[in-house]
Amino acid sequence: MQKGLYKEGYTQNRELSWLRFDERCLNESRDKNVPVLERVKFVSIFSSNLDEFFSVRVGSLTEMKKVKPDFVDNKSGLTPDGQLKKIYAMANRLCRKRDEYWNELRGELKKSGLVELDPKDCTKDEQKYLKRVFRDAVEPLLGAQIVDSHHPMPNLQSGVIYASGIMKYKGNQVLAVVPIPASLPKIVKLPEKKGDVRFVHMEDLVLANMESVFRGASIGDRMKFYIIRNADVDVDDDTLDDVMDYREKMLAMLRKRKRTNPVRIECSKKITPEFRKYLYDSLKLSDSMVYVSGLPLDRKFMFSLSSLLDAEKAASLLYAPYTPKLSTDLDYEKPLYDQILKKDVLLSYPYQSMDSFVQLVKESASDPDVTSIKITIYRLASHARLVDYLCRAAENGKEVDVLIELKARFDEQNNIDYSERLQDAGCNVMYGFEDYKVHSKICLITRMKGGKMQNVVLIATGNFNENTAKSYTDLAYLTARKGITADAVSFFQNMMIGRLDGSYRYLLVSPISLKSTVIRLMEEQIAKGSEGRIVLKLNSITDEDIIEKIHEASNAGVQVDMIVRGICCILPDIPDATDNLHVRSIVGRYLEHSRIYIFGKGKEEKMYISSADFMTRNTERRVEIAVPIMDRTIRKKLNDYVDLCLADNTKARVLNSDGKYAKIPAGEKEINCQEELMRTTTASTQTLRRNAHNTEGAKVFRTKLKKKGK
Repeated sequence: MQKGLYKEGYTQNRELSWLRFDERCLNESRDKNVPVLERVKFVSIFSSNLDEFFSVRVGSLTEMKKVKPDFVDNKSGLTPDGQLKKIYAMANRLCRKRDEYWNELRGELKKSGLVELDPKDCTKDEQKYLKRVFRDAVEPLLGAQIVDSHHPMPNLQSGVIYASGIMKYKGNQVLAVVPIPASLPKIVKLPEKKGDVRFVHMEDLVLANMESVFRGASIGDRMKFYIIRNADVDVDDDTLDDVMDYREKMLAMLRKRKRTNPVRIECSKKITPEFRKYLYDSLKLSDSMVYVSGLPLDRKFMFSLSSLLDAEKAASLLYAPYTPKLSTDLDYEKPLYDQILKKDVLLSYPYQSMDSFVQLVKESASDPDVTSIKITIYRLASHARLVDYLCRAAENGKEVDVLIELKARFDEQNNIDYSERLQDAGCNVMYGFEDYKVHSKICLITRMKGGKMQNVVLIATGNFNENTAKSYTDLAYLTARKGITADAVSFFQNMMIGRLDGSYRYLLVSPISLKSTVIRLMEEQIAKGSEGRIVLKLNSITDEDIIEKIHEASNAGVQVDMIVRGICCILPDIPDATDNLHVRSIVGRYLEHSRIYIFGKGKEEKMYISSADFMTRNTERRVEIAVPIMDRTIRKKLNDYVDLCLADNTKARVLNSDGKYAKIPAGEKEINCQEELMRTTTASTQTLRRNAHNTEGAKVFRTKLKKKGK
């Protein structure tokens, strides 16, 4: 039963809170303290975030409007239709803001020597060059379609950009459509001229040469557009019941996703009446779903602009490069497994490298004493060394059990491909549950040495993705503590037989014990009143029971500090409700992704890192893990980390009682938590380098550092 928290006045709508996070990303594109090419990237990030929001959340609300039109959101009191109206209005405002910011950035790029041009504004020599490029390298890859009474509208793919126009054909007007292949480069650099770098967009080059594609036909009223389709397709849909193999079922779901209804269309100009008759009826559009943008529609080019410049010029327009460092808590001349048996190790990405964990798996794959490796996988890099070493371990006769979640949204195909490769190498591959996604991040490595079984486990807040580990802030905890490793063994045994209700002594595992334990730990702090302390670092919070408990804690005088990057459905500073709640969001160079829960202080403090946000999907409909941090040194590191995030007055924004975010007044000293962590991590590595010169075997160590570019 819904609780109707909105009646209490201290909650806000989830979808609008999501859009406010997107707005914070967009606002980074206007921060003059951020290098201009980095600011450009935030325009692209905002755009891709918005597309994902529409495909997932707006798609879901659109379907709910059809089947449950009177359903009321328990945090805002809005029906699906009421939410959609507010979403479309806010998204329109943000898109206008994005266009304004991009126009400003175009001017700054021009001053920096990067000149964006429309083909018609190029010189005659440049236009000749573009004609040759189009004829030789572009046109052979293009397909052309017309839409009339004999040629139905093609199945327009979500996210694909189309050049289009109204064409005269056999005495009639028809719609001409040309999909722009993703394999083509996003931009075309024009021949060098002294000084500036001039370029045009591939989508504009195709649009300008449509007559060539349609063999000289006259084409008018041209525009570019792309659609976003509803991606909220349930793999357990009744129409897929006849598909027995789960991997095949996922492939069928991906095919079905390509045919769902659009929820948004973005166009390069206002849709004319001629276009309207083709698009509106066939795509079932309404005016609220149509967005007109002055930006190029393919924003991925914004990440590649630096490649047009020489290295020195590009460096002046980007952040200074930072390479994740090897952990100074490990000696890379010696086997890592043996070191973890003796002490706990915390890895902090992207300040430290995932290479330490990948190296551990690599060593284990060839270690004759290692008997098994067990791991859960949610998202992987497109080229994952981790998979190479898991396959090597299986080929070397180790038992390798891989629980891979095929329902990881937008990574389904990647995970299907990896599951096939792992299986072919001899790994035991399992999939997630019908009704529960396995979102935990855990790896257990077992070996027999001297007749004794030894276990080392890694539990992390983020995915085993070697690419995102360089741009997401995450934590990975390596330990051989017997209680935790015993729980890890039980966890994998339960997963292999499809059991969700296992019991664990130390680990908090959803959907069974994580939420209930978190609430119990909050109640312990509530009993302490003003002496209580709760600190939460999350990506999102929507779970109504946990929100209600935070409200109760605040009313009891407990100081609750939350660092919530994205969706936050509880509002602070509401009189007699959340007076003692402080909420901030950090949007900076890296995506804040780590989850940390802290209850109490001093000797009574209980601290966890976790894969779970406090969203109902995580606490009730996913398999998640939170692990207690018992090592004093690591607890201090994490407390210092959280304190630094709470002290940030540069990239942090404070949530106000109206749901909006505000900058923090500058103090005597500017504090940017991400820059500070880069600086201190670099400093500790440099100290290790100096010490390595004074130890036996230093030459080997320095060689390893050099090879890794650390």
